[in-house]
Amino acid sequence: MSKAQDPFYIVKEEIQESIDKLQSSFHQWERIRPDDEERGRLTKELLANCESIEWQVDELDKAISVAARDPSWYGIEEVELESRRRWTSNARTQVGNVKKAVVAGKENGNTSSAMHRELMRLPNSHQPGRSNLYSAEDNDGFIASESDRQMLLIKQQDEELDELSASVERIGGVGLSIHEELLAQEKIIDELGNEMDSTTNRLDFVQKKVAMVMKKASAKGQCMMILFLLALFIILFILVFFT
Repeated sequence: MSKAQDPFYIVKEEIQESIDKLQSSFHQWERIRPDDEERGRLTKELLANCESIEWQVDELDKAISVAARDPSWYGIEEVELESRRRWTSNARTQVGNVKKAVVAGKENGNTSSAMHRELMRLPNSHQPGRSNLYSAEDNDGFIASESDRQMLLIKQQDEELDELSASVERIGGVGLSIHEELLAQEKIIDELGNEMDSTTNRLDFVQKKVAMVMKKASAKGQCMMILFLLALFIILFILVFFT
C-alpha cells in the first residue's frame, strides 16, 4: 500500500497540520501581555487544542499497536512500525511542551491579575465619594467586559467543538475504510481456500480412477500399454529432433 493510500499517513498529515497551527498560536500567545484579555482567550484555545491533538495521537498509537501484533498481515515492516512510534512520541512531546508552558503562564497570569485586583480594591480615604463613583463605573465596565468575553469564549468553544467533530468524523471514516479493506481481504482468502479444497478433491478423484484402471488391467495389458507408450515416445523423439 502506498503512503498516499495508507490511513496512517492521512491521519498523520492532519495531526501535523494541527500541531503547526498550535505552535503558531503559541508563539502569538507568548507575545501578548499576561493581563491582556486576548491572552486569556488564547490560553483556553491552546489548552483545548492540546487535549484534542493528544487524543488523536493516542488513537494513532492504538492503531500502531494493533498492526504490531501481526505486521505481515498488514504488510508493514518492523522498521516502519518503529518509525511510526517515534513520530507519535515526538508529536506528544511537542504538544506536551506547549501545554506545560501555557499552564505555567496561566498560573502566573492569574497571580498577577489577583494582585492587580486587590490593589484596585484599596479604599481612598481622602476622596470617598469619588472613589465610590469610580468603583461603580468600574463595576459596570467590568460586567460589560466580562459579558463580552464570555460570549467570545462561547463562540470560540463552539468553533473548537466543530473542528473536533470534523476530526473525529475523518478518523472514523479512515477506520471504516480499514475495516472494509480487511473484510475484502478475508473474502479473497476464503475464496482461495475453497478453490484449493476443490482442486484437492479433483486430484484425489483422478488418482483413485488411475489406481482402479491399473488394478483392473492384466499383466499383458500393462505390457501392451508400456510398449505403446514407448513407441509413441520414439515417434515423437524422431519428429522433434530429425525433422
